[in-house]
Amino acid sequence: MNDRTCIVTRRTAEPDELIRFVVGPDSTVVPDIKRTLPGRGCWVTANRLHIEKAVARNLFDRAFKAKVSVPADLGNLIDGLLAKSVLGMLGLARKAGAVILGATKVEAAVRDGSALLVLHALEASDDGVRKIAQARRATVHLGGPSILAYKLFSEAELGLALGGTNVIHAAVLADDVGSAVEKRMVALDRYRGGPPDDLARLAAIADEDEAAEDVE
Repeated sequence: MNDRTCIVTRRTAEPDELIRFVVGPDSTVVPDIKRTLPGRGCWVTANRLHIEKAVARNLFDRAFKAKVSVPADLGNLIDGLLAKSVLGMLGLARKAGAVILGATKVEAAVRDGSALLVLHALEASDDGVRKIAQARRATVHLGGPSILAYKLFSEAELGLALGGTNVIHAAVLADDVGSAVEKRMVALDRYRGGPPDDLARLAAIADEDEAAEDVE
């Protein structure tokens, strides 16, 4: 079997689309999120549904050709590791001056194209999210970048990572550290079952706007 073949789907994929697992000294299956742990590994498509299928079907035993112990909360364990990775990188981005806080400043960063991605706390109001979404659509319509938006963390989690209180809306700027945040954010969102972003929808809206202008 190809080293990067999902043990559930039997399909090959790029490393970022999979999660690697190894067996620890105590025969316990260990998620190798950074893909750096030594030893023979196996791969599972990087979303919770496929992880749970691998556990339910005892596919780790088959993949490692041995009786292995699988943590009962493996799905939650992986979610926690991915979330910790994102929040840690957000903290580094804040220290590097690559994070903007506050709805007004976030909207401005979206409109001038300096934002790489937007974060909304789980507690964010629909109205607040909608105003920034309108700015994102306007930026696309004017030929600017399609800016990613995520709603994956609570206000408390974002506040702890970003060193602030009442962190409801934030933007990560487009630079090297921002790209590192984006990569981890995409991985967590994918794992939780969501697409990387609604870029296709934004692009479709922009196309509709242009079509309407042509008709007028």
